[in-house]
Amino acid sequence: MATKVYIVYYSMYGHVEKLAEEIKKGASSVEGVEAKLWQVPETLPEEVLAKMSAPPKSDVPIITPNELAEADGLIFGFPTRYGMMAAQFKAFLDATGSLWRMQQLAGKPAGIFYSTGSQGGGQETTPLTAITQLVHHGMLFVPIGYTFGAGMFEMEQVKGGSPYGAGTLAGDGSRCPTELELEQAFHQGKYFAVIAKKLKGSA
Repeated sequence: MATKVYIVYYSMYGHVEKLAEEIKKGASSVEGVEAKLWQVPETLPEEVLAKMSAPPKSDVPIITPNELAEADGLIFGFPTRYGMMAAQFKAFLDATGSLWRMQQLAGKPAGIFYSTGSQGGGQETTPLTAITQLVHHGMLFVPIGYTFGAGMFEMEQVKGGSPYGAGTLAGDGSRCPTELELEQAFHQGKYFAVIAKKLKGSA
């Protein structure tokens, strides 16, 4: 049976979604792995989103908490809010209590990717603070470490990402993920998928 990797994300302006798409490509490049994109529900009303100039959501399906249990591996993506995951994603995880009670996510590998507004805006604190969610579910955090190689040491251009996972810098919202940031996202998807496949095979 194929190893199912779910890329579950929240994206207000599209930056996290761009990374998610590339992560899916990376995960799908591993033989025997099926990768699927999911969005978490929006919690803000349409009038508020309009005032924030947020574009319409894509047609990527909305996931329910119970569907997380179907995956062999999960990669979570979100923008930062004051150095932590956005409230929309936190609200989704807050709704996973029944999964926690039944320990349905325990032992599953999990990765994290993210977007921040600036270089010092949470590229490390956002995934670091998000790990607590994984710990309480008994999930196995899979960071990319320095497996991305030379891309981790790039100093000539501004870039997001860290050993915790792929990342991008949104700036005022007009900056799109760079080629290097997208390459790191692809790498994360592929690297994670290989590990998820190994863990499923050894179960």
